[in-house]
Amino acid sequence: MMLPLNADHPEPRKIRRAVEVLLDGGVITYPTDTVYALGCDCLSRRAVERLYQSKGMPRSQPLAFVCPDLSEIARYAIVEKHHYRVLRHYLPGPYCFILEATREVPKLLLTKQKTVGIRVPNHPVPQLLARELGRPLVSTTAHKADQPTPYVDPREILDDFPNIALAIDGGPGGTIGTTVVDLTKNPVEVVREGAGPLDEFL
Repeated sequence: MMLPLNADHPEPRKIRRAVEVLLDGGVITYPTDTVYALGCDCLSRRAVERLYQSKGMPRSQPLAFVCPDLSEIARYAIVEKHHYRVLRHYLPGPYCFILEATREVPKLLLTKQKTVGIRVPNHPVPQLLARELGRPLVSTTAHKADQPTPYVDPREILDDFPNIALAIDGGPGGTIGTTVVDLTKNPVEVVREGAGPLDEFL
């Protein structure tokens, strides 16, 4: 199902419709401040399995937690003072920060290192989805391993990925992914270069 909405001012009833799909164990695709993403409810084992199957990812590949704002992060990640300064400076924004996970992170989503990737996109759609859901979405970029660039049209995502219950059409997506930074390493490690500036981490 395709759900067009105003990406700058999303209609509340459409956000609620998308959240109904998430609560029912569905996988959705939605716009972010970088590229389109695939996401589901972090507490639904069935939905997480569908998400991995849809993208054809190995279970060892971690998913990011999309939080509505900074206040939610400490529930799922251990945030030291120096981490908080970084998060406050760069979020919301086009970054995923890897931190040590708390016990609130479902075991299904824990890495071997017991870390979690945290996203607070600078985009109203994922922020409103996570707020209305009442907990984070788990998320991954909506592209396949052999694709040179991500999809910019959500219709193509709906056509090419199995098990997608809903595509939120917020207009054309970006083509540069999120910058991934591991804050558990000393020195800090840039895992993937993306849309966010890296000067402070290099």
